Amino acid sequence: MAVRAVRGAVQLERDDVEHMREQVGALLTALLERNDLVPDDLISMWFTATPDLHSDFPAAAARALGITDVPLICAQELDVAGAMPRVVRVLAHVETELSKAGVAHVYLGAAAALRKDIAQ
Repeated sequence: MAVRAVRGAVQLERDDVEHMREQVGALLTALLERNDLVPDDLISMWFTATPDLHSDFPAAAARALGITDVPLICAQELDVAGAMPRVVRVLAHVETELSKAGVAHVYLGAAAALRKDIAQ
């Protein structure tokens, strides 16, 4: 079993608690499904949000999905001029049999433009 890092992101349409939980929940669900992972495979998750998002902690969506015994942390992205607005990113450390090349990074909707090289 190897430790791998899985990346993902989603752009929100608006800064709203329910919308954030729905969209981040969809991102996490896709990340788990596409990598054939279950919550027990998760070691830790790091979330970032752009400075224009402040209605909720992105990690709250993970807790709402039942990811309750995994260390989670949230931080604010750098405020870079011209950066895509309303984006939540995640970096999950997981235990998996997947090779580095076999890991599916998940960029939903407009966030796929952030990493065209690895978005699936």
